[in-house]
Amino acid sequence: MYTIMKTIVVLPAYNAEKTLKKTIEDIPKNIVSDIILVDDASSDNTVKIAKDLGIEVISHETNMGYGGNQKTCYRRALEKGADIVIMVHPDYQYNPKVIPHLIGLIENDICDVVLANRIRSRKEALGGGMPFYKYLANRFLTFVENLITGENLGEWHSGMRAYSGKVLKTISWEKNSDDFVFDSQFLIQCTDAGFKMGDIPIETKYFKEASSINFLRSSTYGLTTLYVLFRYFLNKLNILKYPLLKTQ
Repeated sequence: MYTIMKTIVVLPAYNAEKTLKKTIEDIPKNIVSDIILVDDASSDNTVKIAKDLGIEVISHETNMGYGGNQKTCYRRALEKGADIVIMVHPDYQYNPKVIPHLIGLIENDICDVVLANRIRSRKEALGGGMPFYKYLANRFLTFVENLITGENLGEWHSGMRAYSGKVLKTISWEKNSDDFVFDSQFLIQCTDAGFKMGDIPIETKYFKEASSINFLRSSTYGLTTLYVLFRYFLNKLNILKYPLLKTQ
């Protein structure tokens, strides 16, 4: 029997005052039960804007990192009984209007995890402002990740993702890094646990106000992602166990 599942949108935010309002306004409120913003000790007006918009706000007194921010997001979403959790970067790079399509793939048991894929074509990705080095890094990492895991995702590095509650209650995401590599660890845990992963196309939008990590942080993220993938591969061959792959 088809049922409507409780969907909660979580926004891991850091200095998002310039794009937050547009992001929240485009979230389809008719199918979303709650919107939760977790602010990671921003120095701008992110918290004030979020409160003025009437959504739930959780503020970190000190910066916990991107992964640490998501952990707070997911803890709160599960506390509120979420069946589906949509994580969206509040920098307006990802169009919240596609949320119904993410939900539908999970509600109909087609996927347990759904990502918004920004790379429908090289022309569109670069035309949308994605820096060339980030495009190359995304293509390389995604190719290697798909090759090693057997998945076929259009990209592994999206800032808009939908997870079923079952996923969040199964994998050991609390053990993951508090830094950007949290996302890579999370998806590796999902594929190791046998969850069904898929994606939908979304336009690429890079612009001045949108958040973006610099080349050094991007390089660190890429290298740590490769390390996570290497540990997954060794675990798969029963050569060296990877503690992050233990389910809850």
